[in-house]
Amino acid sequence: MLHKLTSSLLMLFMAAAITHAADISGKWRSSFDTQIGMQKYTFDFKQDSEIVTGTAVAEVGEMKRDVELKDVKVEGDAISFYETIQFQDNEIRIDYTGKFKGDEISLTRKVGDFATEEITLKRGDFSNSDEKPQERRARRAPEIQLGPDDKAAFPSAPEGFDKVRDGVPQGHIETVEYDSKSAGYTRRMVVYTPPMYVIEKDYPVLYLLHGIGDIEADWTRKGNAATILDNLIADKKVEPMIVVMPNGRAAEDMTPQTPWGEQFSAFAAFEQDLLQDVIPTIEREYQVKTNREHRAIAGLSMGGGQTLNFGLGNLDTFAWIGGFSSAPNTKPVEELIPDPKEAAKKIKLLWISCGDQDGLINISQAYHAYLKENNIKHIWHVDSGGHTWPVWKNDLYLLTQLLFKK
Repeated sequence: MLHKLTSSLLMLFMAAAITHAADISGKWRSSFDTQIGMQKYTFDFKQDSEIVTGTAVAEVGEMKRDVELKDVKVEGDAISFYETIQFQDNEIRIDYTGKFKGDEISLTRKVGDFATEEITLKRGDFSNSDEKPQERRARRAPEIQLGPDDKAAFPSAPEGFDKVRDGVPQGHIETVEYDSKSAGYTRRMVVYTPPMYVIEKDYPVLYLLHGIGDIEADWTRKGNAATILDNLIADKKVEPMIVVMPNGRAAEDMTPQTPWGEQFSAFAAFEQDLLQDVIPTIEREYQVKTNREHRAIAGLSMGGGQTLNFGLGNLDTFAWIGGFSSAPNTKPVEELIPDPKEAAKKIKLLWISCGDQDGLINISQAYHAYLKENNIKHIWHVDSGGHTWPVWKNDLYLLTQLLFKK
């Protein structure tokens, strides 16, 4: 009898231990490489018996946003929850599923239909701090599917292409303020004029757009755009041109630190600022050619999406278009090019590029597939690298050599 009672108590104890959720209360931290750069999360879970709630602070560069973790479930060693972010007019769900053991949680992070990442949460220091970037890329590589067309169209830029060279004349960089009627406040843009810029000559113009984590100064500050152009002009490889680098957020008091959900509408609203205020200001204040054949637009990531949206959506304004590693703000190609034959007549150059280790490559791949199927001439260039500045610098080096050529 005593033996049976002891066995029953033991079984009840084991059942209770199995069904009882482990206590994950406290802060957990993780850093991981994504298509928009290195992200850092600080998760804060609170647990009362089997009821678990959580919040997080997410960081990308200088951007921070507060996150509400929803439907947190802990069953045995399994954990799941999700968060949502606003992307333009859409809500994107990010699902987390995985297991924990001691002071470590291993999760699969699925961002809508865009990307899937394997991440690790730890109590204390950021995870993966001792993991090399190439190891992170290798770990994520199986998620990226490359086809036979996904290869480089041109050799990479030579070493030192983005460095100041002795004896090479330098263009002029200035920050210009302008009154934006469409946005309703005074805005800023950076303007590059080539070496030996003279008012007796009219120049073609490239409108060069930044990504979500940057501002108008970052194509020169991080991307070395002026130096790249100076060297190419000195080597007589490009047509001397004016390069206009505006701020892609058409909303007052908005910066890279503004939560993502608030930024996307400002990126979309920039189209009217560009067409109605930026271009007229440049054509009024600088010696530029004012027809579409001498007007180009290019950009990276979020700016790559803007480039394709605004360029293909306004072919009476832009004849030369270059999207670098275009982000999910990019509209479907069928929407932007409903009449392939008509578009093909107007486009002088359509450049689509992305890194072969970039989780966003599927967006550019879809564009290439549609353009190829509909016989629209374009360049599809797949570089070696991820969602990073070395790729975009190389894109700028290659693209500008093709602009404004007969």
